[in-house]
Amino acid sequence: MKILLSVIGVAAMTTLMAAQSTKTYVARLSPVPITADQQATVSGSGTATATLTGRRLTIDGKFSGLRTPATVARLHLAPRAARGEAFADLKVSTGTSGNSGTMTGAIDLTPQQVQALEKTSVYIQLHSEKAPEGNLWGWLLPQEAKK
Repeated sequence: MKILLSVIGVAAMTTLMAAQSTKTYVARLSPVPITADQQATVSGSGTATATLTGRRLTIDGKFSGLRTPATVARLHLAPRAARGEAFADLKVSTGTSGNSGTMTGAIDLTPQQVQALEKTSVYIQLHSEKAPEGNLWGWLLPQEAKK
């Protein structure tokens, strides 16, 4: 009986671990499309790594080169090159100037949001004081396997 329970326990753990597989996504953040009058306020670059375990998405990113201090960072839903609705906030931490820093967060995604992530339809958008409609953005793309 103990052997049977052990086998069942191992099988359950294996199933749980398979269901909790980890996928990694990366984003390169660059200025949002701008008009000539926005050139004085929109600049910078950044990177982010996101790890999906089950439905839990954990994000770590950094940015620099903003012309004005960062205010908020959010996750949005939309296909690449299109703007979409925000669905989650990330924590923004900056240095004394506010023009560089980090963004972090951990979000439990809905099944629909997981599906959008798998279809590369989730992006990060970072806002700054003089660019409240967005300063940097980047889509979360599956990390390529290293050879």
